[in-house]
Amino acid sequence: RGTLHVRLSHPILPNQQTPHEQDEIYVIVRGRGVLFHGGRRDGFAPGDLLFVAAGAEHHFEDFTDDLAVWVVFYGPAGGEAPSGL
Repeated sequence: RGTLHVRLSHPILPNQQTPHEQDEIYVIVRGRGVLFHGGRRDGFAPGDLLFVAAGAEHHFEDFTDDLAVWVVFYGPAGGEAPSGL
């Protein structure tokens, strides 16, 4: 139901991704590395949750061979509207 799509992913090198139409969350299950997104680089480790806005350039860099992540796509094309909070 709705727009939610979830999958377990094991990224490989070279990690090339195209911007997605939906907002995206990564939940790091195993492994360490760096997520490049929207001009930033953020390190990650098991248990971390990472957000990538719809349309943002992104990919994994310098990650371990055992990297496993839950990938969650959700919401409308173009991403969620700002809440105004």
